[in-house]
Amino acid sequence: MNTLTLELELTEQEALALAQFVKRIGWQEIRINAVDDDEAYRMRDAIAHVRSALSRQGFSPR
Repeated sequence: MNTLTLELELTEQEALALAQFVKRIGWQEIRINAVDDDEAYRMRDAIAHVRSALSRQGFSPR
């Protein structure tokens, strides 16, 4: 599997809003937007990576 590193510039407000979004999004929303379960699981995993990266930068909403 190849990996990709992304660099992203956000304002603090945008980072906090994105952190809130990835915290709140659930399986139902992910699955509705995926073509099948396999894609939904990949989306879920990618969202978890985004959540983790935001958390490492101090954006980890409760």
